[in-house]
Amino acid sequence: MFTVFGATGHTGSVVVERLLAAGKQVRAVVRSADKAPQATERIVGDVTDPELVARALAGAEGAYLMVPPNGSAPDPLATNFAIVDHFAAALAEAGTPHAVFLSSIGSQHASGTGLIGATHYGEVTLARSRTRLTFVRAAGFMENILANTYTMKTDGVLPVFGGGETEPFSMIATRDIGEVAAAALLAPPSANEWIELAGPRDYSYADAAAIASDVLGRRVTAVPVPVDQVVPIMTSIGFSPKAAALYREMIEGRFSGRIAFEGKGRRIAGKVELSRVLRGLAS
Repeated sequence: MFTVFGATGHTGSVVVERLLAAGKQVRAVVRSADKAPQATERIVGDVTDPELVARALAGAEGAYLMVPPNGSAPDPLATNFAIVDHFAAALAEAGTPHAVFLSSIGSQHASGTGLIGATHYGEVTLARSRTRLTFVRAAGFMENILANTYTMKTDGVLPVFGGGETEPFSMIATRDIGEVAAAALLAPPSANEWIELAGPRDYSYADAAAIASDVLGRRVTAVPVPVDQVVPIMTSIGFSPKAAALYREMIEGRFSGRIAFEGKGRRIAGKVELSRVLRGLAS
């Protein structure tokens, strides 16, 4: 039995799909029974509940672990650190042989990376367990650009916090993340491993705007937004003040060079191009 946390999410749903296709039994952990995917078994609840996490990992031969984003949490890092602690305790209790943890580019740094601080804590904490870990350090999600669908459709604008709209950087499609995570679960390593997962090539926001223009049939322009506007904008759409400040720190971390691959472990390039992801703008 394999346990998949975030089983209805962009990455977890792919992990479930691939494991089932390989003939494996899957225990899907979901927040809502209404959105539960096809699986051998389903557990409904929240990963902030240590008893649920322990129950989900009981008897599992492998697990996909991820810390769900929660921009409304009053203290996102404290919340996410607690979730990691629940994972560590449950893995020890269950004696799970192997787990894949969705980490992030830049997770080698303990600070100066905003919300990525949670995956740094996850790597450090889980690496001390007796469970073998595969840490997938994924680049930024291509799908994050789709959060700007409304402004691109209505105003022809792709906002770029902090500027740098013509500078290419690494992005990865969530399908590629799920595929790599599932492959690691099906062929566990003999010791802890790190995978640096990038896209098939680097893209800039200007590249994304050009692709969006083709998809939407209208001109879309990548427009810089001063970094000082990050916190007020993010809080206006529901982020907590601490979450918004961490989001700004993450943006600044990209420009300072802290959010970059370390060169640790294996490097894998995804297969999904940004143009495929941005086709979602047409729906």
